[in-house]
Amino acid sequence: MAAQRVAAAAAPTLAEIRAWPATVSVRKAATALGCSGSHLYTLIKRGESPVRTLAYGTRRVVITASLVTLLEGA
Repeated sequence: MAAQRVAAAAAPTLAEIRAWPATVSVRKAATALGCSGSHLYTLIKRGESPVRTLAYGTRRVVITASLVTLLEGA
């Protein structure tokens, strides 16, 4: 039960997400989407990601504006 409360408290608000830098890690974006980082990585690899990403070598980052747009429902 305590773990559920911690997980719910860790979810960022839309206002907090708007204040994030231009790009964020896949794991950080996953917390905003309410899924695991591994699930979002899988979607990215399949080309089914709901948010735009950029590749830097082997690293992926999520474009925060894309995340905000998705969460606003626009």
